[in-house]
Amino acid sequence: MFLSEISKEELHTLSPSQFDGKIHVIERYGVAEIVAERLRSCPILGFDTETRPSFTKGKANRVALLQLATASDAYLFRLCKMDLPKNLLALLRDTKILKIGVAIKNDLALLKRLTKVDLEGFVDLQDMVQEHDIKNIGLAKMAGIVLGVRISKSQQLSNWENKMLTPAQQRYAATDAWICYLIYEKLIKLRMKNEE
Repeated sequence: MFLSEISKEELHTLSPSQFDGKIHVIERYGVAEIVAERLRSCPILGFDTETRPSFTKGKANRVALLQLATASDAYLFRLCKMDLPKNLLALLRDTKILKIGVAIKNDLALLKRLTKVDLEGFVDLQDMVQEHDIKNIGLAKMAGIVLGVRISKSQQLSNWENKMLTPAQQRYAATDAWICYLIYEKLIKLRMKNEE
């Protein structure tokens, strides 16, 4: 059903897509606690993190931003401005809430620096697409193959610890988590259809 690979040239012919729902930028611990508690009612969330790039070999900065998304809302938790909220940590440990991402091993390793407890309930789309013999496992190409859309990666190496996130950074961060949600939704629907 899906292509196994897509070239950069083919990707550029696809229609662009970006998150156009409500973006919530959360910078205060108390607000983060309330929002994270509300999100505990969501069974599925798109997930991603952003870290200020390090151009020094062997040096990795701490997680600056943690993104969670539903179909209509994206929540950007600015961890560079606060400690990891307890309710957010509880959400990240909850096995009943699926957090969907790409290459999540790296994200989880960086988050592990902020807490010593295990984080659970994560689904890596790179594992799921193997069921369909998809060889391109980066998010942009995965979105092209599974959803037939092109997402921008232009803000990837921007400074995620800026005093204020630019509108472009907010949209980029929201899109990455949201597109994971959409890819998962499509793959699950297809799996259910195949099992009928």
